[in-house]
Amino acid sequence: MPFLGFGALAVAVCKENEDTEMKFHKVFLLPMMAVLLVPAICSAQSGDSDGCSNAILTGDYAFRISGQILLPGGAPVQRDGVAMTHFDGKGNLTQVDFIMGNGVPSPGPTDPLTGFHTGETGTYEIFSDCTGKAEIRFPAPPGSTGAVIDLMLVLSNHGRTIHTIVSRLVPPSSADPIPVSIHSDAEKLGMRD
Repeated sequence: MPFLGFGALAVAVCKENEDTEMKFHKVFLLPMMAVLLVPAICSAQSGDSDGCSNAILTGDYAFRISGQILLPGGAPVQRDGVAMTHFDGKGNLTQVDFIMGNGVPSPGPTDPLTGFHTGETGTYEIFSDCTGKAEIRFPAPPGSTGAVIDLMLVLSNHGRTIHTIVSRLVPPSSADPIPVSIHSDAEKLGMRD
């Protein structure tokens, strides 16, 4: 090293220390930070748990239903209706509904006072990410089996709102599902928590 004055020597030593410190940061500190942060980031993305479970659905929900039954070889049947579904917080549900098909009320046992279909029961399962599924079983007409509807659903608004789509519909007296494009949205009855 050429002869430097005291000031220049101090600057050179500091510069060398800065370079060593920068190398230390680049070689050891930055990779170590990456190793520590990557699992935390991945965990936040893969462990998406919004705390939902069957217990988040309790009480009565008012549904608005709309869509079509797509009969093979026939004209689509427009379906519009409303339903009141009671969830027990344990995976069971009961329901009443009033459904129109191409402007005509759908058949089935009704309450003489309200005109709503009765006797509908089912089950539901809510996953921790607030998605879920449900199955609704309808009373069997005399001499046949009842319809079964499977739903895929998503909860929002802390479980106060439900969005569904029919994933499978098996009509009465059949074992085979028919194509449908039916969805519904619901809000929980009562005041906000």
